[in-house]
Amino acid sequence: MTTGKRRRGGFTLIEVLIVVVIMAVLAATIIPQFSSSTNDAKTSSLQFNLHSLRSQVELYKLHHNGALPQLTNGSLPQLMAATDINGNIGTAGPTFPYGPYLLQSLPANPFTNVNTVTATTSSPPTAPSGTGGWLYNTTTGQLYADQANFLNY
Repeated sequence: MTTGKRRRGGFTLIEVLIVVVIMAVLAATIIPQFSSSTNDAKTSSLQFNLHSLRSQVELYKLHHNGALPQLTNGSLPQLMAATDINGNIGTAGPTFPYGPYLLQSLPANPFTNVNTVTATTSSPPTAPSGTGGWLYNTTTGQLYADQANFLNY
């Protein structure tokens, strides 16, 4: 039998501290990138929703001789139902051949999760209405996000 010291397997305190410091540095550089990606995704979704809504309003205008969908109770019901040439809502068929332009409901503003539409008279709006959904100019048909940072989108 040898009388030498028996070496135990394991990590020294310095090795553990070095690993902890490296992990802290990595976490400090990676975590902020994930928080900004959430905001970027919401912005992209907002832009897509606005583009889709604006396209459907333009298609409605084309089908209805330049008339705009009417704002009713915070929504644009003529975009979500079958309509005739005058914009009257009814059951889809030969009498009501146009639409629906949106299948279920207006998309929600991704920043506020609100799909309410509020009337505005300026294009682009100068200030949000405070409801957090969409702003709709009833004379031009323009739609905007009801969000302070995105009024010009």
